[in-house]
Amino acid sequence: MLYNSIATASVAFASVVSALPTELSKRANIDTTVLQFALTLEHLENVFYKQALKNFSQEDFQKAGYSADYYNDLKYIAHDEEQHVLLLEGALTAAGVTPVQACTYSFPYYDVRSFITLSSVLEGVGTSAYLGGAPLITSKQYLTVAASILVTEALHTSLQRLAINEVPMANPYGTPLDPMSVYTLAAMFIVSCPASNAALPFTSYPSLQVDGSTCTCEEPQCGSPSDVVKRGDGWASRHHGWPETWRPQQSNSCTPPSPGKSVMFTANSTIPAGSYVTFVSGLSVVSVQGNIDGADITAAVPAQAMGQTYVFVTSQDEKGTLTAADIQYGPAVLEVNPPPPSIDYSILKE
Repeated sequence: MLYNSIATASVAFASVVSALPTELSKRANIDTTVLQFALTLEHLENVFYKQALKNFSQEDFQKAGYSADYYNDLKYIAHDEEQHVLLLEGALTAAGVTPVQACTYSFPYYDVRSFITLSSVLEGVGTSAYLGGAPLITSKQYLTVAASILVTEALHTSLQRLAINEVPMANPYGTPLDPMSVYTLAAMFIVSCPASNAALPFTSYPSLQVDGSTCTCEEPQCGSPSDVVKRGDGWASRHHGWPETWRPQQSNSCTPPSPGKSVMFTANSTIPAGSYVTFVSGLSVVSVQGNIDGADITAAVPAQAMGQTYVFVTSQDEKGTLTAADIQYGPAVLEVNPPPPSIDYSILKE
C-alpha cells in the first residue's frame, strides 16, 4: 500500500490554511511558507548540534565509546545544518520575505548517548519532513534545493542510526511525513520564539506516546539485537511521543519491537471506541484495529513497519492513505527492528 504523500501533505496543509483551496488540482503557490517551515526545522537542528558540541568535548564522546573520527563527523553535521540555515535565509530574503529567527529550545538529553539517540530521531524526522513537503513546492529550483538538503539529512540519519546500533537503512524507502505531523514533533522542543517570527499555519495534534516497556538497542556496546537497554531521561515527562518509563542510568534489558509484537500507546485523553492504530513506515500506511482501555490502545506492529515508524490513532482504517481529518492522536515515534534481509540471487548466472 503506497503512502500517498501528495494527498496527505496537501490535505494536512489545506486543513490549517483557510486561504488554500481544498482541491488538490488547484494548489496555490505556498513556496515561501514551505521554506519558512524548513528554516524553522533547520534552526532547531542547528542549535541542537551546536549546544551539544559546546556541552560535550571529544573526550566525553571517547569515554562513552565513540571515536575521535565520530566526533569530527558531528562537527560536519553541525556545519551542514548551519549551511542549510544560511541557504534558506538567503532564498527567503531574495523572495522578499523576512526569514524566521531561531527560537529557544529544550532538548531532553543528559549525556552523550542520550544526545546521539535523540539526534537519530530528529534527523529521521527532518528527512521525513523534506520528503513529505516536496509535493507542496511549486518552483522546480526550490524543489532541487530541498532535494539536495534531503540527501544530506538522510546521510546524517544513517550515521546516527549506526552510532546507536540501529540498522541505518532499516526500510527500503524513506518515510514521508506531512507538515502538521512534523510540526507536532518539532514543537515539543520549542520553548518560545521571537515575536517577530511569522506565524506558521500549524497546530499540534493531541499527543500520543509509546509505552515505556518498548525499547531498542542504542548503546555502543550493544553487539546484537538481543543486547538492549532502555533510553534515557524520561523524554515523555515533558515531550510526548517518547516512551514514558525511559529514565537515566537504567540498564535493564527489554525486547525491541518487531513486526507481530503488540505495543501499547497512551493518548492524552480517553480514546474513542472503534479507533485504529495507524503505522506510517516507508511508503506504507497500515491501520490495525486497536484494543482500547481508556487512554491506552494496543496493536500488533504490522509487517510493513521497519525502522523509524510514525504511529497515529485514527478514526478509521486509512487503507493506504493517511487523511488528516481522521487523525485523533499522534504521531508517536516507534523504532521497529527490521527482519533479516531477503536477497534473490537468481538473476546471477552461473
